[in-house]
Amino acid sequence: MLIAIVVVLIIVIISLIIYNIMIHKKIQTFRNINQKITNLSVVQDFINAIGETSSVDDKITKINDILIEKYEIKYSTIVVFNGAEYEIKASNVDKRHWDSLKNLHDIDMFKDSITTAIPKYVTVNNEKERLPYQKMEFGRAKSAIFFPLYIDNVYIGYWIMESGVPHDFDNVDTTVLEVIKDNIVSVLKTVVHQKTLEAIVRTDLFTGLYSEEYLYGAGKRVIDQYTTSTICMFKIINLEDINHQYSRELGNEVVTQVSKHVRKNIASDYVFVRYMGPKFVIVFSGVDLKAVADFVSDIKNAMEDLDIKLEEDEKQVAKPKFNFVLSTYYKGTGLEEVLKKLEEYLDNADKDESDVTNI
Repeated sequence: MLIAIVVVLIIVIISLIIYNIMIHKKIQTFRNINQKITNLSVVQDFINAIGETSSVDDKITKINDILIEKYEIKYSTIVVFNGAEYEIKASNVDKRHWDSLKNLHDIDMFKDSITTAIPKYVTVNNEKERLPYQKMEFGRAKSAIFFPLYIDNVYIGYWIMESGVPHDFDNVDTTVLEVIKDNIVSVLKTVVHQKTLEAIVRTDLFTGLYSEEYLYGAGKRVIDQYTTSTICMFKIINLEDINHQYSRELGNEVVTQVSKHVRKNIASDYVFVRYMGPKFVIVFSGVDLKAVADFVSDIKNAMEDLDIKLEEDEKQVAKPKFNFVLSTYYKGTGLEEVLKKLEEYLDNADKDESDVTNI
């Protein structure tokens, strides 16, 4: 009888052990699934942040906020080397600590991490200690993981996540952190082209207008506040003749007076740039093509009535002639493709064509 009871107990114990193992595996599976869902959600949020009509710095700040919220990170800081110095692109740490955070590349333990491309985990054992890189921030962070960032094997900066709890990252899932780091790099790689465009925008000497590149950065943020807009490109078709017949100085004056006339007659929220040479672009943000056509015809006629002279030689009078072409731009599509189509039309049109054309 006693043997039977012992056997039953053993069977029960074994069954419970097996059951607990199965439950543990299911819990682990659910955790993995939940983590994958979180990762997918973060990736989607990153994609949405990249697609937003905001500056590069705003986008990087947004993805840092996403990391902090989704993964419940206490402190997160993204630092990028711009070719001359290290810049903090995003951080939720008080600004008085930024000097130490943007100089972590000078700390020996992090130098090794940068050289080997291997993350570095540092922590303290009790509340009275502080991390080696901390100076005036005693008590803020007690553990941290430093991730060097690379784009195509080129070092570009680092991401550091911190906690106010000692050994807080001892059991962290490093594969998840690698995914996060890779997502940060992907975002930085994607927005670097936008940053380049923002940096090369110039102001035209004669007109005071922004150059073509403005359309793809700050200008596009204005344009994409609306679902559809009308793009107008026009060309001073006799500018070359004015340069040859009179002088380049008078040609420059024509460019200056034309830009002043347009700027004076369009709303301030429309984007107006000198596109290239004799070509200009006006973006009528949020206005459909039909509503623009009559206005463009009026402004064309008014500018062709201008008599443009130089103060030092009023005998030479230039009358500019124009060719206009209009098209619709839809938010989310390629602005550069619309502009290319308009430019091709003007370049291939008959040299004497002076009209307003919709394409």
